[in-house]
Parts: sequence; structure tokens; C-alpha cells
Amino acid sequence: MAAVHYSGVSHRYPGSDALAVDTLDLDIADGEFIVLVGPSGCGKSTSLRMLAGLEAVESGRIDIGGVDVTELAPRERDVAMVFQSYALYPNMTVGDNMGFALRNAGMSKSDTAARVLDAAKMLELEPLLDRKPGKLSGGQRQRVAMGRAIVRQPKVFCMDEPLSNLDAKLRVSTRAQIAGLQKRLGTTTVYVTHDQVEAMTMGDRVAVLESGKLQQIASPRELYDNPVNTFVAGFIGSPGMNLIDAPVIDGAAVIGDVRIPAPTSDARVTVGIRPESWTLREPADDSVGSVAVTVELIEELGAESFVYGTPAPGADWTTGSGRLAVRVDRKRALGLAQTLRLVPTLDEVFFFSSTTGARL
Repeated sequence: MAAVHYSGVSHRYPGSDALAVDTLDLDIADGEFIVLVGPSGCGKSTSLRMLAGLEAVESGRIDIGGVDVTELAPRERDVAMVFQSYALYPNMTVGDNMGFALRNAGMSKSDTAARVLDAAKMLELEPLLDRKPGKLSGGQRQRVAMGRAIVRQPKVFCMDEPLSNLDAKLRVSTRAQIAGLQKRLGTTTVYVTHDQVEAMTMGDRVAVLESGKLQQIASPRELYDNPVNTFVAGFIGSPGMNLIDAPVIDGAAVIGDVRIPAPTSDARVTVGIRPESWTLREPADDSVGSVAVTVELIEELGAESFVYGTPAPGADWTTGSGRLAVRVDRKRALGLAQTLRLVPTLDEVFFFSSTTGARL
């Protein structure tokens, strides 16, 4: 086990003018589970591959356990990689796949067998040790890939979207298993995913990247409650935060009939309101200001429902997605094209600069 430190690390792919990873500074504590998350092309996998030694560092430095590994070959870093594609040898049994790296390193057959058996017990793979990958399900293959990494007892686990090939239900159960196993082993883990729900449910801390730059790193709760800019606010959460471009009149952001005191003198501001931070105004109640939207889509999720509505005609506010997402009581019967009057919870409103996107 070891702490990991990125210091001003950058990477540029051949033929590209833009940096894939731009001066990344990131400290990962010994035994911590860190998740790198962001949209496709944000630099998260490249950051992981530089740690594993699979991509070169253009500038900056990477330390593992206080040792500069920037120029070391992958085999000298004591890092175990788990890939999206499993990368199992089809002609070998489960046990042989898990013990392959140990045998190559010169470990005795008895010691290799003991480590493989210990890992198989952790991952409930004991009955499958004599099978070949072609006879396994996707979830079982992923556990074998995990086992192959575990038996090495590395300083760092690097996991590059390991659950992407699994179906939705299996992903949920496997991510819980991975998170629990990491706590049990206590091995420093860097995990890459594009799925923000996966990131929020697994990581001790989550690092959000966009266009090669680190936007924010914090605990899942802190990211949700205190996003530093509109990108993090819109990316974290399912659905993401509603980001409303609204005019500022006499010191207040105006959205429909609602006036919210704004901490800016700019002519316009971006107002952030989570889907759960709205209530439906009863038709007869005109004592409070509200926002009128027309229902365009209803998502029925069983335990809850999400309604997506567009601004009423003549509105002087817009959203980045063009629609407002609102969580409603699943027992509330609503219909398409219906007009809703929404009231925001004022103490749960966020403000961002309409020019820079930074939190105000």
C-alpha cells in the first residue's frame, strides 16, 4: 500500500495541439479509494494510464509511496491494472489466469496456489478455478480479472471502467462488491468511470475532470452539496442540477414570478436548483411566486418520478438543456402538455457566474 501524488502532470497525444491531461495536481492517501469521473475525452483514463506507466508523462511527476516513478517501466511500479475488457487468457483456467503474473515473477507453485485460493475465497470463485473464461458469465470474468490483480498484493490498484461491459443489475451488485473488497484489503485504489452514479456510490473522494483539467475533488456529499462551478453542478446528480440563465433586476434573479436575491451586480446570473428543490404550487394558491413550465416528458422510476418541462411562452429565462427537471411524488398524476406552477426552495438555490461558470 502507498500514497500516490500527481504533481503538475501533463500528457499530449501525438499530433494533437491540446493537452489530454493539463497540469494535474492530485494527492491520494494511503489506502484511499479515489474515483476519476468525467465525460468521454476528459483525460481520466489517460491519468490512470500514466500512473500505471502505460502512457508517458510529458511534464510533471508521479510519486508512489514517496518514490518518483515517472520514468519507471510499468513492471517496476508495483501497480495492478484491471481493464474494461477483462484481458483473460482464453486457453487458461481461472486459477491459471489469476496466478499467471506470480508464476512469471518466479513464485513457487505452492505459494502461488495459496494466494490464488485466498483471492478466490474473497471473490467466491472457488468452484470456478478449473473452468476456462469461455464458460463464465461477464460478472464472473470481471471477478477473475479482479482476482488476478489481488493476488499480486500491489501498492496500487488501477481500475479502468471495469464494469462497463456488465448489465445494469450486475453493475450495481459488482460495484458494491468492489467497494467492500477495497475496504477489506486497504489497498490504494484509483478507479475510472464515466458514470457519475457509480462514482458517487463507490469513492471515498471523487475527482471530476473536464477537457483534461481537474475541476473539483471532494467527498461525494461535498460534490453534491457544494459544486464549485456549473460543470460539476450539472454533471453530478441524476438528473443533474437545473442551471437557469436568468436576468438580475433590482438585485434579484427573476425566474417567472419568483424573485431570488442574487449575490451579483451583473445583468444576468446562472441559478442552480436541484430537481428535488421544487414544490408544485396548488392551482388556487397565487400567494407565492412560481415558475410556469409545460410538461414535455415524464420518467416513472417506481419509487419516484421526474418531470421535464419547458419554459412557458414569453419567459425571460432558459436552461442549458432547454428543459427543467423536477422530482415529484410518484402518486401525483400528471399529463403531457400540462402546465405546472413550480416554487423553488429558496435556501437550496445556488448561484454561478453567467460568464465564467464559477460559483458565486
